[in-house]
Amino acid sequence: MLAVLSGGGTAGHINPAIATAEVLRERGVEVQFAGRPVGRESEWVKLAGIPFKPFEAEGFRRSHPETIPHALLVDAKSTGAAKKWFAEIKPDVVVGFGGYVTIPVGRAAEKMGIPFVLHEQNSVMGMTNKYLAKKAASVCLTYERAASAVSDASKVVVTGCPVRASIFSATREEGRELLGVPDDARMLLVTGGSLGALHLNNALCAMKERLLGYDDLHIVHVTGSRDYEMVGEKLALTPDELERWHLIEYTNQMPACMAAADAIVSRAGASSLAEISARAIPAVLVPFPAAAENHQVYNAQSYVDAGCARMVLDADLDAPVFADTVCELIEDADLRASMTSAARAQKTQDAATTLADIIMKAAKK
Repeated sequence: MLAVLSGGGTAGHINPAIATAEVLRERGVEVQFAGRPVGRESEWVKLAGIPFKPFEAEGFRRSHPETIPHALLVDAKSTGAAKKWFAEIKPDVVVGFGGYVTIPVGRAAEKMGIPFVLHEQNSVMGMTNKYLAKKAASVCLTYERAASAVSDASKVVVTGCPVRASIFSATREEGRELLGVPDDARMLLVTGGSLGALHLNNALCAMKERLLGYDDLHIVHVTGSRDYEMVGEKLALTPDELERWHLIEYTNQMPACMAAADAIVSRAGASSLAEISARAIPAVLVPFPAAAENHQVYNAQSYVDAGCARMVLDADLDAPVFADTVCELIEDADLRASMTSAARAQKTQDAATTLADIIMKAAKK
C-alpha cells in the first residue's frame, strides 16, 4: 500500500503529517510526501526519512484580487504535475494536512479517482481545507467545532491531532540532564514558536525579578531566532542568574524540553496544543492574535474548557493578569495536578492511530 501525504507552510500542518507517517510506516505502508520545494516541509520531512516530491503552490489574499490569476496558474500547473506523478507511482490514498500545496495535490487525487482524506488541525477550518473538504472521502478533525464548515456531516470524524512519537518517548530525566535542571527543581518552559513571539518575550522579560524570586525555579526560555539577541540584552542576566534562566534561541530537542517541564507558557497553535496535551503539561496559553479567523483563541478555549489550561489574551500580556496567572501555576501544585489529570483524559495519544485507521480504510475502498 502506498500513501501520499501532503501539507506545508507551518509546523501545525507538517508535524501531524509526520506523526501519521510514523504510524503508517510501522504498519508496513509505504509513505511519500508532497510539499513545496522551499517550505519548511522540504527540510523536516527529509529529516524524518520520508521521500519528498516538490510542487510549487501559491496562495492569494482576498484583499488583493490581483494576486488571484497568478496563484490559479501556478496551482493548475502543479495539479498537472501531480497527476503525472500519481500516474507513475500509483498511490492507493492521498492525505492532505493543509497549506496551499495540498490544493493541487488534492485536486489531482480527485481527478484521478484516488481516495482523498483530509485532516484539519484547528478549531476553525482554513480556506484551503474548506475547499478540499468537498473533494474528500473523509474529513478528520481535531476539534468538533470545525465540523460546521463541512456540508456533508457523514464525512466527518473527530480524531484529535496526531503527535510525533518522540514527544511521547522523551523522558523527564533526559530533558533535565540536557538542560542542566536539577531533578528537585520546578521548571517553567516558555516558547512562542520557531521565529519567536515578540510581545510574549517582552512580557516574560518584565517578569524577571518575580520569576527569579522563586529560589527553586528554572526558566527555559525559547525566544525564537528573531528575538534572541534582543531578549538577551533586555534581561541582562548575571552569571548566577544564567544558572536558572536558560536562554535558548531555537532547539530541535523540544520533546525533551517538554518532558522536563512542570508548566508551560505557549501560543495556541493546534500542533503545539496537541504536544502539550500529549505530555499533560499544565499551561498558560497566549493565542496568536493575528491567526486566521481567530482560530488560536478557539483552540485555546476548547483546552481551557476541558480544565487543562488557563488562557491570557495577547492584548493582556502587559496587564497584571498575565504575570499573576503564570505565578499561580508555578505556586499551586494542586492546580497543576488538576490540569495534568484533565489533559491525560484528552487521549491525544490515540490521534495518529485513529487517523491511520481511516487512511488505510479509505485506501482499501
